[in-house]
Amino acid sequence: MVSDGDIGVVELVLVDMQGRLQGKRVNARHFLDVTRRGGCEAQTYLLATDVEMNTVDGYDLASWSTGYGNLVMRPDLTSMRRLPWHPRSVLAFTDVFDSTGAAVTVSPRQLLRTQLDRLNDCGWNALIGTELEFQLFADTYRQAWQDGYRSLRPVSDYGSDYGLLDTRGTGSFLTSLADGLEAAGIDIEGVLSEAGPGQQEIVLGVNPALTAVDNHALAKFATKQIAAAAGYSATFMAKLGDYEGNSCHVHFSLRDHDNAPVMADDGQHGFSDVMRGFLAGQLAYLPELTLMFAPNINSYKRFVDGSYAPTTICWGHDNRTCALRVVGSGRSLRFEHRLPGADANMYLVVSAIIAAGLRGLKEGLTLPDPLAGNAYAAELPRVPRTLSEALTAFKASDVAAQAFGEDVVRHYTRTAEIELEQFNRSVTDWEKFRGFERL
Repeated sequence: MVSDGDIGVVELVLVDMQGRLQGKRVNARHFLDVTRRGGCEAQTYLLATDVEMNTVDGYDLASWSTGYGNLVMRPDLTSMRRLPWHPRSVLAFTDVFDSTGAAVTVSPRQLLRTQLDRLNDCGWNALIGTELEFQLFADTYRQAWQDGYRSLRPVSDYGSDYGLLDTRGTGSFLTSLADGLEAAGIDIEGVLSEAGPGQQEIVLGVNPALTAVDNHALAKFATKQIAAAAGYSATFMAKLGDYEGNSCHVHFSLRDHDNAPVMADDGQHGFSDVMRGFLAGQLAYLPELTLMFAPNINSYKRFVDGSYAPTTICWGHDNRTCALRVVGSGRSLRFEHRLPGADANMYLVVSAIIAAGLRGLKEGLTLPDPLAGNAYAAELPRVPRTLSEALTAFKASDVAAQAFGEDVVRHYTRTAEIELEQFNRSVTDWEKFRGFERL
């Protein structure tokens, strides 16, 4: 394809701490001759920065005192796919190594690989499906920025959950989005309207965990570019207004190496011992690991009673008020983790799910009875209410330290601390309107 002139550029991407795709565009011939074997270098600060790409203090991996050296991005050739929105381009995910050839443990993709290795040692593979919500606006990204995000125009002025009526002209965009994702090698079941004004949901197909999470990250990356090309803007912020926030529900199941289901048998609820222990671990360690599901200050604005976002820690059969919803039976049995928002880094989310599940099995935790009814009104332990609360729990978490390592805990603790420090220094519009004249 390169010789024929059909491919000219390879986009090599590193997944950063926020779940975004960063990296380099490499000449395709150079990729074939050099990069596909030896990789390419990029600065370490890509894994030690905030959302605005500032150089920030407090990371072991990269700082002014370390000289901000390089890391090595080695392409995972199994991840390559065409980019229909970038003619003559393909994309490859990379794994990240230091100058000695050791894997960078704080890299999100490496973090997930480590947890998948732990599952493999048990004889299991994880299958993942995600439901990714976003809001679509009839403003370009530049218009939204220049207007301070104050007069955004959703493509619909009202919610139309599951609606098929297209009176605002967005149907052609949603079709082009679905076509673009499929052409990029992303398994997609469909796109549907959601509850909030201009809100949409992409339902991504079930795949082995690493492929599913790569597809998820690429779907977010692609959606923004396809929207921008159509004159729209899309956001994956967890909460933007008074209506429902943008969630990302994660469907999780296990298979053995012969592809037989692991979570189902003829026990109570149709659960195997593995399912009971794995689900019990989700409930027991959710507070300690919430930081990996809800990494931003804005993430916690989504946890509102009666909003379909969970606020209490419980599980139930096909109960959308619960943090853990069990659906299916037999081969299709799985649990849906409803805590993550669309802003979450899915590599961290799935790593946390695996860590909690394996710890629940190791400790032989007992699964409580399912909740029948309204979890919002039940007397149950609560989901952490703020980033600060989640940070405190994560920093002291034994399950995080044991599963991920102290270096990873320090790294992502520092990320949350920086988010809080920067927010606490900021003066918001709310403060100005509340106090400029009246205080």
